[in-house]
Amino acid sequence: MKLAILETGKPPGDLAVRFGDYPAMFARLLGDGFDIATFDVEAGNLPIDPATHDAYILTGSPAGVYDPLPWIAELADFIRLAKPQKLVGICFGHQIMAEALGGHVEKSEKGWGAGLHTYPIVTREPWMDDAASVSIPASHQDQVVLQPPNTEVTASSLFTPYAGLAWTDRPAISFQFHPEFDPAYARALIEQRFDRIPDPDSAIASLDAPNDNARVGGWIRRFLLG
Repeated sequence: MKLAILETGKPPGDLAVRFGDYPAMFARLLGDGFDIATFDVEAGNLPIDPATHDAYILTGSPAGVYDPLPWIAELADFIRLAKPQKLVGICFGHQIMAEALGGHVEKSEKGWGAGLHTYPIVTREPWMDDAASVSIPASHQDQVVLQPPNTEVTASSLFTPYAGLAWTDRPAISFQFHPEFDPAYARALIEQRFDRIPDPDSAIASLDAPNDNARVGGWIRRFLLG
């Protein structure tokens, strides 16, 4: 499968040197079977024609979908054009897909979501297994606050009601959480933001619990290849 990773942000500080960039994290999560190309969307790079790849993954970013940056509007246009292609959005990718396709995203008054969060499964899609919930690292302030039309909510928590979405009119799924973040990277990211995240010590400690990163990685893999 020809898979393009649309890189909308980079790890802060020296974390890319220590842990790899976001495309490398997704490549590790998904495993073999993908011919992967990477596009630096922040630098204004997008495929000229969505049809050049079978599927796209949209990564996380420090930007907000409401920021007046030219590349964000261009990415939203690209999402609307890529209807036959499979789309997977993670964190900012989840938010920009929702915003581009009729939902709405805001900086949440609930504040930061950081550490290991647990999300009950609401709607079970064919690419999922029988898990009742998943526990996955989170790192976000913004949230989808208005569900886009033509979507089912796949995962939801009290903190993040629209944590997972699956579109019914196109092959597209998205998650607010980060299955590509291993616990060591998620800890290092919280340490980078220690003075901004409420109770960072508890957020870091939560990452010692078992996570479902591999399970959700398997979901994404089955969605893409199925």
